Amino acid sequence: MKRERPPPSDAEWKVLHALWRKHPANARELLDALQAETGWAYTTLKTVLGRMLEKGLVSAELRGNTTWYEPAVEQGRARRNALRSMIERVFEGAAGPLLAHLVEHESLSPAERKQLAAWIAVAEKKGARRGRR
Repeated sequence: MKRERPPPSDAEWKVLHALWRKHPANARELLDALQAETGWAYTTLKTVLGRMLEKGLVSAELRGNTTWYEPAVEQGRARRNALRSMIERVFEGAAGPLLAHLVEHESLSPAERKQLAAWIAVAEKKGARRGRR
């Protein structure tokens, strides 16, 4: 049976986002990309990268004296897993209350509301096609 990898911590999400934007990247490049947001020291980043290697969130390749890192998880899959986990924990497994919360309590721009309606319309069409089979 395949063992599930632990979810990324907040710090690990920051590194993953940087790697999804540009990879491969070495620790110095990652630190440059994350420094303003995190204020991390080089050693802090290396500790986070070490944990991420242990969790299987990143891969590393030594080329010369430099270690190059790449994300080992696909961005869409990581987001889906994190969202699914949050929906289970916070909304008792129901996505509807999450959507209601977003519409009622978050500042969605008119363009974001329009996009949300379009996504729902597409999902309804897909569901209708599946129901006809």
